[in-house]
Amino acid sequence: MSRLWDKGEPIDDLVLRFTVGDDPTWDARLLPYDIRGSIAHATMLFEAGYLSAEDLASIKRGFTELAASFARGEWKITLQDEDVHTALETRLTALIGEAGARIHLGRSRNDQVLTAVRLYLKEAVAELKELGLRVLLSLKTIEDEQGSVVLPGYTHLQRAMPSTVGLWASGWHAELLDDLEGLSRVLPRLDRCPLGSAAGYGVPILRLDRRRVAELLGFAAPHEPVTAVQNSRGKAESELGFAICLLLQDLGRIASDLCLYATAEFGFVELPAKFTTGSSIMPQKRNPDVFELVRGRAARASGDLQALLALTSKMTSGYHRDLQLLKAPIFRLLDEAADVQMVMARALPGVRFRPERCRSALDSSLYATEAAYRLVEQEGVPFRDAYRRIAAQLARGDGAAP
Repeated sequence: MSRLWDKGEPIDDLVLRFTVGDDPTWDARLLPYDIRGSIAHATMLFEAGYLSAEDLASIKRGFTELAASFARGEWKITLQDEDVHTALETRLTALIGEAGARIHLGRSRNDQVLTAVRLYLKEAVAELKELGLRVLLSLKTIEDEQGSVVLPGYTHLQRAMPSTVGLWASGWHAELLDDLEGLSRVLPRLDRCPLGSAAGYGVPILRLDRRRVAELLGFAAPHEPVTAVQNSRGKAESELGFAICLLLQDLGRIASDLCLYATAEFGFVELPAKFTTGSSIMPQKRNPDVFELVRGRAARASGDLQALLALTSKMTSGYHRDLQLLKAPIFRLLDEAADVQMVMARALPGVRFRPERCRSALDSSLYATEAAYRLVEQEGVPFRDAYRRIAAQLARGDGAAP
């Protein structure tokens, strides 16, 4: 198979495997976006006079057929293809002839892949937010159905003040909503079209309309100047990765609460049976494996974020091949966030708090702050004096009532 950069010289198979890496696997998800970018580019070339109407029609038809056959599993991206771009262009040329060989005019794989990645990430952000809304709805269900159940509030893992299941659920609801808004903050970085920047220094001589391509693909504007495009690589991925890590961290902390509350020592909740597993040796056990793995996956995500940050931290300007390694960590983060949100949205509605057990954990000491405030309200005692009086009462074992 002839590669896009082929100059007739042989390449060692070991070098091929090393440089291609796992791109054929990851690039499968970029295929529809690479096709969208290629059709927009071809449309602009036609409008600029570089393609005939017949060429454009053939290119559109060819890409449509290739997308359909790929979806049917009739072909896949292979090591010999190297990446999605070569896989598509070589098959397009074989399918429609000379018109396929014209498609790469005015672009490089550098701006081509970044365009596909940004198109994909924009949609992925929207999908993550949609999944997040399901988790929010699950927490709202807990708040609405069990919100009045009293629950001890903790600081330092010590009982601190009275609270409720409603406050517990609404507190996490507010933070997850903030996390979902954080996902949207990456969109300005993703909404600039790289096409036309080519390998990083623009395209000489050709009359390319970068604004037209951006418009066709739904980007807010072209990414300017052309030298900024490759220098920006990794920034959107890192910002999105950070937002995902915060989201997963909060989901992991919810899971940690539930693992703790489900212990015999606490006994505040009963977890849904279908989201727990048994022990291979102890017949009595039901383990919160799903929630423990939510917590664990949240922890693992920080490693991928660190990989994103580290990959570009010492790079000089322009394109470098190690930028290819940005795909795996950001794609893994997206998959992790989707999986965790789906399972939490399904599991949370089945969580049942145990009112009697929760209430029994509210001893009189948890009302100490309220008692001190009552002294201030009713007797005008300075708060620090009221604090000391209630502390002394508790030390004598007299309870928190003033």
